[in-house]
Amino acid sequence: MNSIRFTKWLFSTLLFISVAVSSCQKDDNVKSMDSNKSIAAADSASTMGVINTPGNFLAGKGTLKITIEDSTYTFDAATDSVAFINVHSGDSKYFGITAINKAHTMSFGISSVGFAATNVNSKVAGSQFLFKLDEKNPVVQYTLTKYGGKDDSGKISIEKYNNDNLIAKGTFFTFLAKDDKVNSPFYRVEGSFELQLK
Repeated sequence: MNSIRFTKWLFSTLLFISVAVSSCQKDDNVKSMDSNKSIAAADSASTMGVINTPGNFLAGKGTLKITIEDSTYTFDAATDSVAFINVHSGDSKYFGITAINKAHTMSFGISSVGFAATNVNSKVAGSQFLFKLDEKNPVVQYTLTKYGGKDDSGKISIEKYNNDNLIAKGTFFTFLAKDDKVNSPFYRVEGSFELQLK
């Protein structure tokens, strides 16, 4: 029960960071890193130390791709807000990726227990994918299912991490369902990320 509550807290934190990141969303008129730093400094979430905490990175270049139900969705860090984050809560440490597209019609988050590092292969702790097809249809929501079988929630594999301009490069897979009922169908979700600072 505590792990479910912590997972909900973690996703609230991830979504908060995602919203904070989107508030300093990239703009076509913003050309330099100095301009981006000025925007981030003015952001109230940044002054709370959420974005600029060591180990938290707002990507300026690269992609995050998610494949679910034979469809692939891509976040482009040049236009969308994609962040690689590290969360420390007491003795618990988590890392993950959170993203929201420029149109604010699609968001994704995935997290894992432990430290982010090169050549890490960690168990998925939480994941959520939301998107809206159009104004006439409700939001489609996929969340991590606890009914995937044999406690297999998936893995996040980091090939490279925090090396020069590269934030992180790797792959992941997990199992998401549209609701949290025992007999609900769940889907294997696969993805990749290669995120850079600029």
